[in-house]
Amino acid sequence: QVQLVESGGGLVQAGGSLRLSCAASGRAVSISTMGWYRQAPGKERELVAEVSSGGSTSYEESVKGRFTISRDNAKNTVYLQMNSLKPEDTGVYYCKLIGSSWLDYWGQGTQVTVSS
Repeated sequence: QVQLVESGGGLVQAGGSLRLSCAASGRAVSISTMGWYRQAPGKERELVAEVSSGGSTSYEESVKGRFTISRDNAKNTVYLQMNSLKPEDTGVYYCKLIGSSWLDYWGQGTQVTVSS
């Protein structure tokens, strides 16, 4: 029913920028809490940024001031703008949607690699 497709990952040099996209189907992002997570090899998946249906945002401490989560309701898409990228930002980035009854839906992930 709910499908999330991430795109925009790739290889970038330290200090560069990327914008990740999460296109949703089956549920409107405008009425959903949406989040971006990342997972590096050997580490647990961690919350990077989140936006509520009301528009409130929150960020993991290490990305504050560098990353911005946003939503385009007309396109039913959530974005993660990543600036001033660091090698420690490397990982697989996943989009998450919280639906009815707090059920989570996940995208397949997109790889972000930041070289030094």
